[in-house]
Amino acid sequence: MTSTTQPRITPDIAILRRRDQFDLADDRRIRKNLASGEWTRVTAGSYVLSVEWRRLRPLERHRIVVSEVARRLEPGAVLSHFAAAAEHGIDILGRWPRQVDVMIERATGGRSGGAVRRHALGLEGVQRAPFGRHELTTPAQTALDLARVAPFLVAAAAVDQAVWIGREGGPLTTIDELIRLLSSEPRRRGDVRARRVLAFADTGAANPRETQAAHVLRRLGFPESRSQERRVLRSGRLVFGDRYFPEFDHWLEIDGRGKYLSPEFGDHRDPDEIVIDEKNRENEIRREVRGFSRLEATDFDDPRQVYDILTADGLPSSQQRP
Repeated sequence: MTSTTQPRITPDIAILRRRDQFDLADDRRIRKNLASGEWTRVTAGSYVLSVEWRRLRPLERHRIVVSEVARRLEPGAVLSHFAAAAEHGIDILGRWPRQVDVMIERATGGRSGGAVRRHALGLEGVQRAPFGRHELTTPAQTALDLARVAPFLVAAAAVDQAVWIGREGGPLTTIDELIRLLSSEPRRRGDVRARRVLAFADTGAANPRETQAAHVLRRLGFPESRSQERRVLRSGRLVFGDRYFPEFDHWLEIDGRGKYLSPEFGDHRDPDEIVIDEKNRENEIRREVRGFSRLEATDFDDPRQVYDILTADGLPSSQQRP
């Protein structure tokens, strides 16, 4: 089955390719620039200026890797799993793989190697869309494929990213569509795991760290919470809470460093102004809720620390300290 879903545009960054730069990028120059750190190797024969590479998000970097590897594949490849996720803007929890995922027929006998990781799963019933000379699995297919094979939190984050209702332009797919696709496809290994992931899907999780937080909180025995709590404060200010525990009227802020350091959140303000504004916002919220906690996104890599902070802030847990 095919779809008209179109992939996202590769980030605008200059790619230096050995085959296009015969007069400039000789082997000696390549080795020198890589050794000095001026260039970064994307994949065999493709390089970028390191200063530009560092400005990109990990998802954007993997999208460039996918684009460069796809240029060398025989026409008709079906890009899937993490490769398709990057193209659709489905972010993941943790590191992106070094290789580019391609789905192939079961009987082709192709092997993974070099820059390509092949999945001999068969193409019957697989939803895909044109992608230049190749094809790309649709957002729903991509999310479902990752739900089948990725570790639980990675899979859950990918599914949440695909169904996120706050995405610009709307969600890429829906939970109902994923369930229908799972039921309509030939039975595949990982279906049981995928059903478990879909059972916990959250359309409100804005990023992979929010998904991780929800599952860690559940595992630690804290009360049910919801993401992106919307509230208008007495001052008229509209605020959104990363997690909110309605039974205990407890508000949880989960900060990433980007809130204070990334230019896209700065709105032409210096870091001091951002910190002061965030503190004033917190004071307003505290006056309107019974409990308030603040954690960094990376705190959820250490569940014991999360447990200690939240219980110290008065939020009860049904579990013992891990």
